[in-house]
Amino acid sequence: MLKGIPPLLTPELLKLMMEMGHDDALVLADANFTAMSLAAGKPVIRLPGTGMAQVVEAITTLLPLASDVPHPAAYMAVSGQPAGYRSALQREVCQLLSAQMLPSQITEGVERYAFYERARAAYAIVLTGEAQPFGNFILRKGVIGENLRP
Repeated sequence: MLKGIPPLLTPELLKLMMEMGHDDALVLADANFTAMSLAAGKPVIRLPGTGMAQVVEAITTLLPLASDVPHPAAYMAVSGQPAGYRSALQREVCQLLSAQMLPSQITEGVERYAFYERARAAYAIVLTGEAQPFGNFILRKGVIGENLRP
């Protein structure tokens, strides 16, 4: 055990987050997500029995979100709903994510099949135990460091 690291973050997940580079994408998927076929050989970390909000909260304590893009996070839009619709889970997670973003940034809703394409290009997938359908998110990793010196 280490101090200051949420116990939900497994050694494998910590290693994976450390290996990611700037702008690499991490998919946080619900229990229904087709992780193995979309990952196609990329890492899949399993966190059974966990909810999406608690996973997002734990991961964002260590993983910086990209600050150089307007949408450092995305969620899978619910099929058959009007544009901009968010489920209660999506609203909760988006609120957690907004605390990690710049005021000008927002979490982007992405149509289901477009979300799958982004997931295929992601660095890895974290498969949670979230039972809520459409409870899928993508986070883009930012940087930690000093601003450029003049």
